[in-house]
Amino acid sequence: MEQRSKNKLIKLLEKTLERLSSIEMLDYKTLIEEAFGESSEDNDADDLRQAEGGEPEPVFGEIPKWEQISEIKGLSLCRDFLTPDQQSTLISSILQEGWFTDASHNQAMRFGDLPAWANELSTCIRELIEYSNYDLESMELSSEMDGQDCIFPSKLINREPLFNQLIANSYQPGEGICAHVDLMRFEDGIALISLESSCVMHFSRVVDEAATNDNRIEPKIPLYLTPGSLLLISGEARYHWQHEINRKPGFQIWDGQEIVQKRRTSITLRKLCTSE
Repeated sequence: MEQRSKNKLIKLLEKTLERLSSIEMLDYKTLIEEAFGESSEDNDADDLRQAEGGEPEPVFGEIPKWEQISEIKGLSLCRDFLTPDQQSTLISSILQEGWFTDASHNQAMRFGDLPAWANELSTCIRELIEYSNYDLESMELSSEMDGQDCIFPSKLINREPLFNQLIANSYQPGEGICAHVDLMRFEDGIALISLESSCVMHFSRVVDEAATNDNRIEPKIPLYLTPGSLLLISGEARYHWQHEINRKPGFQIWDGQEIVQKRRTSITLRKLCTSE
């Protein structure tokens, strides 16, 4: 009797999940569309389907998929977060800020009140994470998912504001970032959006030299970042791994091929620690 009741409950939850998924994904896509515009590719495809008598598909087609990096807990990548058209709109918004009109300026920081497009971007990230974190098995086991199993821990995604600090970087070919861990003045949970040029980011474990006499060098973990991708860094990945991008000739290799270097723009979103 107990097993039969459990099976009925599971079926009920599955039906509920299907309804909620369609609603939540529609909300997410609507937010993305309002913030960064529709994709012309999707519009063309819809027109073709309607001409053929078919129903138009949702704005984004398939649900964006995540890659969780098995070697590093707390590192999740969504490659298709923004379409090419939405990336262009976001880049235009960044350029309109006037931060990079001088060739000598390649970085801008904002604290507290962020530009409207950055707040919209944060909302889109939250909606996508909430949708992605919704999992039937986790609901059966507990009210909260394991912080290492979900895309972003619930204690982070539910904070207000989600982000209140922004860094915009414009890298020319050959320019990158040295290996580092983000400053402790920022809370756990960082979002990174890559635009324009692909690159390989390398992660290496932070070594406590005082605690070990082992001189072995652990191999770096490479991660291929494509334009429009969203990278989330939390927990172990945020505090115990440093990341870097070496864009000098010979270092940007993926699948045996060297990546053609172009201008790369990145947006990093973080939250400042509250002062006691």
